[in-house]
Amino acid sequence: MTPPKTTMTDVAAAAGVSPMTVSNTYKYPERVQEQTRARVLECAAELGYVPNIAAGNLAAGESRVIGGTIPSMRNSSFYKYVLGMQNCANAHGYKLVLMLADTIEQERSAIEALIGLRVAGLVLVGTEHAPEAMTLLKRSGIPVVESWTPAGAMDLGVGFDTAAATRTLVRLLLKDERRQRIALIVHEGTGSRRFLERVPAFRAELAAAGRKDDLVHFAQETDGFGAGRRALDALLQREPELDAVICPTDIVAAGILFECSRRGLAVPDQLAVAGWGDYELAQEVTPQLTTVHPNASEMGAAAIDLLIRRGQGTIPAGYSIDTGFEILERASTRERAHRSP
Repeated sequence: MTPPKTTMTDVAAAAGVSPMTVSNTYKYPERVQEQTRARVLECAAELGYVPNIAAGNLAAGESRVIGGTIPSMRNSSFYKYVLGMQNCANAHGYKLVLMLADTIEQERSAIEALIGLRVAGLVLVGTEHAPEAMTLLKRSGIPVVESWTPAGAMDLGVGFDTAAATRTLVRLLLKDERRQRIALIVHEGTGSRRFLERVPAFRAELAAAGRKDDLVHFAQETDGFGAGRRALDALLQREPELDAVICPTDIVAAGILFECSRRGLAVPDQLAVAGWGDYELAQEVTPQLTTVHPNASEMGAAAIDLLIRRGQGTIPAGYSIDTGFEILERASTRERAHRSP
């Protein structure tokens, strides 16, 4: 015989509170005192109670679920970004549902599924989407945040200025006047707009400094250490006297470090290497990687906050937030002191 399901009333009786307090514990935790909330959650766990989110959405006429897509979970920038999203959603009584979408086509399918779940809003990465997905999003009328680039969003945007980060990184490398041949590796293919935005800034900064500005390598992949090895091989064939390279991710940069070790190239004396993303790996490799820190956790939290405020009608369409960046200079670009002959 199937045991009866535990109800909200059962939890309220066990915790010595009203059913409304139990409801608020899950939907509006900020309205419940911390000690009371902890007692309710403890009793719910003991009784095996799980709130019916779908039923609650129907009764209230609003969703407490936020959907999102991410292209990968293989790098820690997205890990920190998702953690920021989840923490902010939980703090406001929302649940976060994420779907992986490595391609624009997969993203379109994920968007369709999440809209079908009647989510309160969607958080997407980048501003490139399939035309069918764009149409679906506009017709759905739900709030949409596009992250990792604050400019050009269809509804709401959050991210940082990748062109400014590129310029700052190039200037850091140019502090050593001996660096005459600096290269940039960028991702080319679907969903690559936020990578390609770095190219004009890179070229303009080098041209202004009187350096070659044509050492740009377009890679079809940016995940995996092998991508770094293949990119370095292609660049050295074009320019054997390469001085420095800016990579699209810290994974690619680490792959270049490994290849430099195999080839006997000293980093940074012979080749300076800069990454992007400030993954945990960046501090574990030798030498430690100079990299762009994108404030990923803050970006994720801001994306959720924007969706909630948009749903409340406190911010208009077109609103965006720049969460900034930081260049972390480490050993992979620091030249050793000049030695007297």
